[in-house]
Amino acid sequence: MKHLISKPKLLLPIVLLGLSLFSCSDQIYQTGFDEPEDPVIHDLSEWQNITPGLHSSFGNTNKHYSFRSVPVNQETNKQVCTGWKGERINLMFLLWSSEYQENINISPGPLFGSDNNIIDSTKITIHPLRYVLTNEFLSGCEYRSPDTIQASIVPDMLENNQVFNLIPQSVRPVWVTIDIPQNVEKDIYTGIINIKSGEINSQPLRIELTVINQTLPYPSEWNFHLDLWQNLFAVARFHKVEPWSQEHIDMLRPYLTMLAEAGQKCITTSIVHQPWESQTYDPFDSMIQWIKNSTGTWMFDFSVFDQYVKLAMECGITKQINCYSMIPWGNQIQYFDEDSADYITVTVKPGTTEHEAIWKPFLHQFSYHLEQMGWLEKTTIAMDERGLEEMKNTILLIQTTAPRIGITLAGKYHSEIQNDIHDLCLFIDPPVAFNYIQERVEKDKITTFYTCCAKPEHPNNFTFSPPAEQTWLGWYAAAQGYSGYLRWAYNSWPENPLKDSRFRSWPAGDTYQVYPGPRSSVRFEKLREGIQDYEKIRIIKKALKQYQEKDSIRQKFYNTLEMFSLENLSDKPASYWVNHGKKVLEELSGVVE
Repeated sequence: MKHLISKPKLLLPIVLLGLSLFSCSDQIYQTGFDEPEDPVIHDLSEWQNITPGLHSSFGNTNKHYSFRSVPVNQETNKQVCTGWKGERINLMFLLWSSEYQENINISPGPLFGSDNNIIDSTKITIHPLRYVLTNEFLSGCEYRSPDTIQASIVPDMLENNQVFNLIPQSVRPVWVTIDIPQNVEKDIYTGIINIKSGEINSQPLRIELTVINQTLPYPSEWNFHLDLWQNLFAVARFHKVEPWSQEHIDMLRPYLTMLAEAGQKCITTSIVHQPWESQTYDPFDSMIQWIKNSTGTWMFDFSVFDQYVKLAMECGITKQINCYSMIPWGNQIQYFDEDSADYITVTVKPGTTEHEAIWKPFLHQFSYHLEQMGWLEKTTIAMDERGLEEMKNTILLIQTTAPRIGITLAGKYHSEIQNDIHDLCLFIDPPVAFNYIQERVEKDKITTFYTCCAKPEHPNNFTFSPPAEQTWLGWYAAAQGYSGYLRWAYNSWPENPLKDSRFRSWPAGDTYQVYPGPRSSVRFEKLREGIQDYEKIRIIKKALKQYQEKDSIRQKFYNTLEMFSLENLSDKPASYWVNHGKKVLEELSGVVE
């Protein structure tokens, strides 16, 4: 499918004009990053007041910093933070200059506590942020012409630490992650981040990290049910490797490992050709080969399916295998016909004899194969936004043919089938009654929520979305009793995701959360931060049950959770609620040590 977004017009003259305001020549400066040009015209006059040299300051991870605007009025060279053992801490600092700065090199030092306590510098990772093109929400899931939408650039991609340059009158945000070891001692740890430009050292940035006596489990042990759908075909296309070749498998491994380290629970598999038709830039092919021989007997080749499931499990995603789908969009099934030696596509609707004639043989053979592999109890047939009658017919067929296979649905709530769905994901708006979710929890059923391109505008996961909205999702899940969160696209990239996060139909960034490389994003790291908070809330909630005499503390805890609602989010931004929640959580973490 051809990508419909064209390059914004007149970008080069605009950027050159901005550079020449304070330049002595028309030199084209290089950042060291292959980034898009900024299509927005900026007033650069404020840079006249910036003293020469490289400036640095800690910033706010919940804010997008403009590439061309002086970022802060007062520089802050010390960051004070608190974390649990086993937690990942996110920090951000900013570099800016009115002049060209070459060969900027950043190196973190270790963090030293009392006695011989130390957090090694290998636990501190530096990621200069790269800017990508983005757009606006507009009407959500509708075609958008690039000629009628104001594009801009936003810092979202976490680049690996490398030497880079600052062009005149520009800003470079730098993301810092500190992975606190689980076996570290409770203590106050201090250290510095060294920043060097050419042969000149800037003022070092100082970190003071208080590690409290609470431990976050490993991601594989987190309760939060994270379900980000993987697109393996996008990886093959972008990296120019043959699908399911050894090169493809090797390429997939770091993507799946990154996802597992965020607590991912589900393996996304496609059991039919294009279960979502061609809505993504890289359509999904079937991981199972459907074959109809000359006698009319159905045969199925599960080798690719097995290959991917084994790989995902090796990378740490082991809880659930979701198979899309017995109700594909368009109700089409493609198979290889031995008589004609060609592929044939048929349309079969749930509830018809044709649908049953195709799917019964599949379910029999598939369930037998899953049992042989030891995966039957982990597997669900998954449906996405399908209607009630289609679901009722499909559920009946599964339950009468392969009753040990579970059922997953992302879509609307229907009371008629809710007890038949093992893993039910509901749209965030309208909210579901808390007692309904708790009823499912008591039956050991999974209930999550999702956001997408349609709505809401806030909260969401677009490249232009406020970063705190990603963290807010974890708090919302905890407050409303949800098992976790689903997002339809982990890596369904558009044509050139390293530069342009826009897509032909939906708000920019809707189709992916991480970049090729793999490279993480501000969005993905903030989502992971919210999942960590969900786990901390779960642990604190359990601990508070032992403190019956501290009713006021327990009430403060639950009052804080009640603040995380869609109604409150419409009054104040996600950053307000998240910052408030984190302060209370930090206070209670010390109380229940």
